[in-house]
Amino acid sequence: MPKKKKNTDDAFHEALLMIAPGTRLREAISAVIQSGTGALLCFGDVKLLSELSESGVKVETDATPQLVYELSKMDGAIILNEDGSRIFYANRFLKPDAKIKSEETGTRHRTAQRLAAQAKCTVIAVSQRRSSVTLYVHSRRHVLDSISTLVNKATQAVQTLEKYLTVMQQAMQDLTTREFQDVVTIFDVCKAIQRTEMVERIAREIEPYILELGTEGRLIELQLQELIIPVSEARLVVKDYYKERQGVTYEETQEKITELSENELLNLGNISQALGYGPNLRSVDTYLSPRGYRVLHATHRLSPQIIENLVARFNSLQQIIRAPKDELVEVEGVGEILAERIRVSLNLLRNQLALDDRR
Repeated sequence: MPKKKKNTDDAFHEALLMIAPGTRLREAISAVIQSGTGALLCFGDVKLLSELSESGVKVETDATPQLVYELSKMDGAIILNEDGSRIFYANRFLKPDAKIKSEETGTRHRTAQRLAAQAKCTVIAVSQRRSSVTLYVHSRRHVLDSISTLVNKATQAVQTLEKYLTVMQQAMQDLTTREFQDVVTIFDVCKAIQRTEMVERIAREIEPYILELGTEGRLIELQLQELIIPVSEARLVVKDYYKERQGVTYEETQEKITELSENELLNLGNISQALGYGPNLRSVDTYLSPRGYRVLHATHRLSPQIIENLVARFNSLQQIIRAPKDELVEVEGVGEILAERIRVSLNLLRNQLALDDRR
């Protein structure tokens, strides 16, 4: 079975992990910077990289931080396998296609950018003059920040995430209140989805910082994982309200929303259209009824299969709320004890919302 080619994003994430603080390669790069020298490290298909280079020294040995540092003292490039575990050539002269566009001014960086684009590989250029590290992955260029700068950026992003998360949770609480009152409008639904999508996008922006920080990003990663716990439940708003049509699934609807640009996401009409109601929110003149996935998930007592069975049997949250105990028991997987728990949990949630509104 042929090996699946990685896209640029996957390759970029793997490259960040490979040179993150705490790794052998990062140790080697730090030694190069501290010594005031430069380096050119190429990672990928060794056969292809050897065809795009010439001369140098054949090494074929395991890569260690000390060896990478010592070999970088020579002018040429070091060629390693894809994961950087073995060195195959040192002091190699690179000869990528000069017609490939490059915005770099220095010879070393221009060569690195062209080789990465041509060979669809990863190239790291350590600048002797600027003491900087530039990462080229396929057609992508990224300058590595210092650990202190990365920590500051990640911390600011987490603080922004916390603010947006508060707004999202308030939108969810408002939506839940209106769901129990059976007065949900398309505007309420789109606003809740918009807030959730914004939170998810900010969270995704933090992930590259964590990858680049390596062992230094462990606490920020734990903080991020804790913060985004409510998001999985919030995503169920789409499953509750997307308009069922032949050939249209919840997953496809969610994907359409995820693919909206930043500017498109600001327009609630685009979210409404993705849900299947059209771009004009005013044209949806009736109240919407949720299927009940999100609220049932919030009870923390029901398995996904039982939730599916309840929705399949009653079709809407209001029908589940109004269902007598004997009808709940008829649902597959729901016995008398669980039926009573469902009723009690929904009543507790409704009373809690009413209490919060009075505060």
